[in-house]
Amino acid sequence: MKTLKIGNLLARIPIVQGGMGVGVSLSGLASAVASEGGIGVISSAGLGAIYHDYSSDYDKASIWGLREELRKARERTRGIIGVNVMVAMSNFADMVRTAVAEKADIIFSGAGLPLNLPSFLTEGSRTKLAPIVSSARAARLLCEKWFGNYGYIPDAVVVEGPKAGGHLGYKEEQIGDAHYALETLVPQIVAEVRDFETAHGCHIPVIAAGGIYTGEDIYRIMELGADGVQMGTRFVTTDECDADPAFKQSYIDATEQDIEIIRSPVGMPGRAIRNSFLDRVRDGLKRPKNCPFNCIRTCDVTHSPYCIMLALYNAFLGKLRNGYAFAGANAWRAEKIQSVKELIGGLKREYDEFSLRDKLFGAKQ
Repeated sequence: MKTLKIGNLLARIPIVQGGMGVGVSLSGLASAVASEGGIGVISSAGLGAIYHDYSSDYDKASIWGLREELRKARERTRGIIGVNVMVAMSNFADMVRTAVAEKADIIFSGAGLPLNLPSFLTEGSRTKLAPIVSSARAARLLCEKWFGNYGYIPDAVVVEGPKAGGHLGYKEEQIGDAHYALETLVPQIVAEVRDFETAHGCHIPVIAAGGIYTGEDIYRIMELGADGVQMGTRFVTTDECDADPAFKQSYIDATEQDIEIIRSPVGMPGRAIRNSFLDRVRDGLKRPKNCPFNCIRTCDVTHSPYCIMLALYNAFLGKLRNGYAFAGANAWRAEKIQSVKELIGGLKREYDEFSLRDKLFGAKQ
């Protein structure tokens, strides 16, 4: 596998572990991936719920929690540690400022366009910035806005296709449309980014995400021009994943038919594993009485069938009767729990084997 260079950061393997909340990717998983040469990512979503013992104030607990997770990750590894911060979160600014102050290596930001992300950098800060986009138009807009408003060029761009887990940046009718497939989007976004590079004399790595599951998948998408990949689902069924064992087992028990698109209370379609909780929601048996967190800007408790924060927090704790697991389109393919080291070793072998076969016989055989 090629290395992935983002500014002065050099990942020995071109794999970014996707940020997964609530609590699915914290310091345990992120540090394990970073130690194996990839980029480990802590999710900032829901930290106020996880660290509620520190403070009943969700925002204060979130700041404390992110500091703690970054501290614990740094104790475990000298590798690259990033933070995922969703634009849609009500404490977006707090989480970005905290990540910068705590010297996170890189911030990945999606679930909306992070148009003002560079404004949070301070003098001398070393944190890199990587927006997550779902179209060439969005990639161009962000590059132009960041450069025009802040004189800042994205350190990397992540393109997330519709096979990703969790909240998706697509309309429901686009999710199964081949025009929006990752294999279609990557060349378009690479071309857009390369044009910007030529105009400004820079290099912006493009990282492909959404449905990438095997070493062969990594090889094929990088042959389309991607500099690296982001993988979330594959890292759920690892020993080091921070979620409860019951959460991981839900992936192993899932069938292909169990992976479904849901309507999230935050106003975006999402991909999750069907379970009794979601069935009860469909039957109209759930209804929140109030909003205990005010965690997502676009969530309206008066029209929400359930509190998404509580549902995802319960799932993280393994209480799946009162929550559900977000998952990528290929989650049903999970067969076992293994270490991050074993997983990455297997991906590298698959990549090398397919690369050799491609060179000898051609990929189209």
